[in-house]
Amino acid sequence: MLACKSLFRVDRFLKFTNTYVKSNPVNYFQGKYSSEKLSLDLRMGGAKDKPGTMDKKKRRIGTPVWRPVCTQASSLEEPVIKDIKVESEIGSQMQEVNESTIEVIDATVSPKALEADIEDESIKEKTVLSAAKHSLSVEVGASLIRFVRGKEGSTKEKIEKETVVQIILPSSKQEDAIIIEGTSADSVTKASKEIQHIIDEAVKTPSLEYSHFVSLPLAIHPELVEKLVNFQNSILGINDTCVGENQEGNSDRDASESDAQDQQLGKGSAVAVELKVADDRESVKVDISGIPLVSYAPKELKESKSSRLSDLRIEKSIFIKPKTFHLTVLMLKLWNKERVSLAAEVLKSISPKVMDALDNRPLFVRLKGLDCMKGSLDKAQVVYAPVEEIGSENRLSRACQVIIDAFVEAGLVLERDIGHQLKLHATVMNVKHRKRRGNRRVRTDSFNARGIFKQFGSEEWGEYLIREAHLSQRFKYDENGYYHCCTSIPFPETMQVD
Repeated sequence: MLACKSLFRVDRFLKFTNTYVKSNPVNYFQGKYSSEKLSLDLRMGGAKDKPGTMDKKKRRIGTPVWRPVCTQASSLEEPVIKDIKVESEIGSQMQEVNESTIEVIDATVSPKALEADIEDESIKEKTVLSAAKHSLSVEVGASLIRFVRGKEGSTKEKIEKETVVQIILPSSKQEDAIIIEGTSADSVTKASKEIQHIIDEAVKTPSLEYSHFVSLPLAIHPELVEKLVNFQNSILGINDTCVGENQEGNSDRDASESDAQDQQLGKGSAVAVELKVADDRESVKVDISGIPLVSYAPKELKESKSSRLSDLRIEKSIFIKPKTFHLTVLMLKLWNKERVSLAAEVLKSISPKVMDALDNRPLFVRLKGLDCMKGSLDKAQVVYAPVEEIGSENRLSRACQVIIDAFVEAGLVLERDIGHQLKLHATVMNVKHRKRRGNRRVRTDSFNARGIFKQFGSEEWGEYLIREAHLSQRFKYDENGYYHCCTSIPFPETMQVD
């Protein structure tokens, strides 16, 4: 059998002569050459088939192996392979045949091979087009992605249609960059300006929540955290045995009565029970321990307590987590990493000024009683513990004003927040934290705080040292349960001796 492999494209008749050369094969044809399904109609003849063929020395050949060497050709019109050397070996047997001329009468290339060449060319064209695309990365911020997307992607589609670009939104909440791709730099620039305009308008709306704030942590004092836990448990009617599970506050799971009962297993007295077997011939005494003697409150009383709190619209979710207890100095909207980094640098840079405002002396505050910030006691929205500086030197107010002025000067405070009067407070209850059931929203949410004020209106929370100021991130918490700290500056803890 004659095995042939085409090393180049064959579009017409090929003729092979019996000329032999020793030169290395060189292929001068340009473009892509397919070797798929090359159909050849071959005729082989010896010296007798073609007159004028000169006798030459016999040589050993077996299965032919083609090694084409062609002359230069500027076109594909009747290319002639002039130099072919045919040689092979079949096992150890060698056959001797007279030199022959192989003439290709017909050669065809399959359509699939041609289609492959066309596809290759189209891939080249696509590559050229993609290389011509312009791309721009715009850092937007995870909290603002929804404004660029719009309802069901309407805003994004509108920008893409008007500017003829493609907007690629991040697939993860951890990413905050948008990719804009277009065929021209002008279209990409126009789209980026549209997105920037959307961001500028979004940060002014109340629908974009504050992401960070400057806080003075109070939860670093364990005794204060314990008082807050007792305050919540007393109002919610939670037993002291459940205090450990209520440390987090606002948790999704309350301590259940069954859990409290399980903790008491093993504390009951031993009980001897006489059991009779089926045949009445033997009896067995079994010592059963661990059965608690529990006096259960009447079911009506439990239900009345729950229904009473429900009527007052008081539930666990509106209480502040004790481990996040703090004083708020300034609220901020930092919607991308660049603004967060700038805010951290600003806070660190003013540390010496804050120390000077505090006269380099420790600062203690006193928390006493309760007050209502929004609404009446019947329709309270925010309940907090008032803060009083011990010594009444206004050092705390001066230090806080230094912080506020620095952030305003850096352009990190929204215009609507500039000029707000500072009112330090330690929030204990806020209806904004109430868990919504489904998608239902309450326009004017509130709760009845009369009973709370009657019991805790003059509560002595204690005196505490302010140790530091934090740039805190909302909705994210560190291992200690407090808000994630982006950076912090210390407050004096000891008296400075000259």
